[in-house]
Amino acid sequence: FARDPWTVTDFIENQTVNSEIMSLIWLGMQYEMNILVSGGTASGKTSFLNIILPFIPLNQRIITIEDTRELELPIYLYWVPLVTRLPNPEGKGEIKMIDLLVNSLRMRPDRIILGEIRRKADAEVLFESMHTGHSVYATVHANTVSETIQRLINPPIEVAENLLQAVHLNVVMFRDRKRGITRIFQVGEFLASEEEGRVRIKPNIIYRWKPGVDKIVQHGTSARFFEEINRHTGLSDTEITKDMREKQTILDWMLKNKIRQVNDVGKVMKEYYLDPEKVVKIASRNGNSGEILKND
Repeated sequence: FARDPWTVTDFIENQTVNSEIMSLIWLGMQYEMNILVSGGTASGKTSFLNIILPFIPLNQRIITIEDTRELELPIYLYWVPLVTRLPNPEGKGEIKMIDLLVNSLRMRPDRIILGEIRRKADAEVLFESMHTGHSVYATVHANTVSETIQRLINPPIEVAENLLQAVHLNVVMFRDRKRGITRIFQVGEFLASEEEGRVRIKPNIIYRWKPGVDKIVQHGTSARFFEEINRHTGLSDTEITKDMREKQTILDWMLKNKIRQVNDVGKVMKEYYLDPEKVVKIASRNGNSGEILKND
């Protein structure tokens, strides 16, 4: 639970990710797409989850569920943090993640963030939440998009394969211990097909990291993500592309102006959702950060 948590600006500056991919994820967060963050131990899963949460619009009720408080959101968001509790010496008073997850659905949440998917019961409730119209974000231990699918459909998590259709994006984090760097390893989506009367989920990699040149490059094209956004919002491909470019411009401007404190990033997001044209204009002409941050 850091006093000065990582933000999207830090991740772009450290080359953990680039502004093009973050504009894609920002688009998904804005329009309530479900996102899973995968990776190995200490690969930056929770840190990445934390940096994308400020992209959530202001009018959304956010509920986070964790074993240990690690997430830190800007003060401008409507945030209800929930934490599990161990039993007392008499074995009473325990509050499990499944208890918090089930009860969170009674709190009329717009977004549900689960610290980590570990058990079958947690996963079943989480995926059911996606299918009942909630936007869900969570982390899971897996090293590739393909491995994420296998981890979810096999024990100990073992959710029904057809439920994975509710996931719109899967971001995989990687820590290169030799070089001491953290990178986004893959960005992909889950595609469903029917084989022998059963739904099968296959990975589609959109971006991947090339370790030889230390760059994140486009690997393929999305077969589903933009179609889902089009269906939910009515935006055309041209409008989606324009929206992503504007978001990328804002992210690059934040990097140039070193806007990296969690509440400063939250302030930019707040102003964007209140008046997007104003923020895009300031970013496009590389205006002073004070034009947004001074009016608090």
